[in-house]
Amino acid sequence: MRRMNRRRWLSLSQWLLLVVLVAAPGLQACIARTPQPDWVSIEALPQQARETLARIRSGGPFRYDKDGAVFFNREGQLPRRERGYYTEYTVPTPGARNRGARRIVAGGDPRASGEYYYTDDHYRSFRRIRE
Repeated sequence: MRRMNRRRWLSLSQWLLLVVLVAAPGLQACIARTPQPDWVSIEALPQQARETLARIRSGGPFRYDKDGAVFFNREGQLPRRERGYYTEYTVPTPGARNRGARRIVAGGDPRASGEYYYTDDHYRSFRRIRE
């Protein structure tokens, strides 16, 4: 009986080790998936984006009612943060009849954090603004 328990424990520990070894690369990949967007300099942004960034830093006024709304990062393109950390602002697109696809997303305190991301393809990709 004692031998059987020992064999069972040995078998269980081998299976547990196998599971850990198989799962470890997946866990590492999951941790490594925290996005790190490329950078863009302020000078490389369109004029409308530079103007929007200046409005964000000064607290407004903003052209659209949804400016300053919480950005939920559902696409997972930005580093993961708690809900409410990011806010979004419209960057006007010349010739567009609606808000267009361009946005600046601010992290933390929009006026002071220095954490700003630009997208020109409606959240499919972001570049962090380098000041």
